[in-house]
Amino acid sequence: MWNEMQDYVPRDNPHQVTPEWMVQRVVDRLPAKSVIVDLGCGTGKSVDFFRELLPESTWIGVDIADSPEVRQRRRTDVTFMEFDGINIPVPSDSVDLVFSRQVLEHVRYPEVHLKDVARVLKRDGYLVGSTSHLEPDHSFQFWNFTPYGFKEIVQDAGLILEEIRPGIDGLTLVRRTYKGRPQTYSKYFTDQSPLNLEIDCWGKNTKRNNRQILMRKLSVCGQFCFSCIIK
Repeated sequence: MWNEMQDYVPRDNPHQVTPEWMVQRVVDRLPAKSVIVDLGCGTGKSVDFFRELLPESTWIGVDIADSPEVRQRRRTDVTFMEFDGINIPVPSDSVDLVFSRQVLEHVRYPEVHLKDVARVLKRDGYLVGSTSHLEPDHSFQFWNFTPYGFKEIVQDAGLILEEIRPGIDGLTLVRRTYKGRPQTYSKYFTDQSPLNLEIDCWGKNTKRNNRQILMRKLSVCGQFCFSCIIK
């Protein structure tokens, strides 16, 4: 894993992050009037985040016709579109950023789907988001991806992986599921989760560098975050 992934693991800090944090890493490279597609948008909750970050942007929510998350949707102040889980209903070369937060593990044909993501992105457009690695089954989940496997399928789709970073650790997600998903575990999606804190201590005590600590977290993460670009 080290040989295959070290070029995609940054050196700046060893922290667990969120997909929204990853978007903030690339926002300065996006046009003020960006077209943003939230792929698998569910209730549409990312609208407010993007409106604050890029007030002049156009947000489009895309999701399948029916899912538990879609059924919870209430807002009517933005554009929502339905799709078949593969073909995104927007023109080629028309999108500046595709946001995909915990969606790819629910996609039946992820490799074909990623090729359509590459189709709709403008040159130097971004795919940013997160997906599952060591995460228990949830909401009609099909897959878990290893960081290496994810790198391979995004590159096969014509995208370039720029960065990959750990999210919540896998052991915490297993415990959360086993205990019936108590609300007390929700904080670990944004705060440093218990095993990630333990790895931080290991890294400090063994004098590991940031990249080595991140790699250890990636090897046991429940979810990981990514940033990909198309050239």
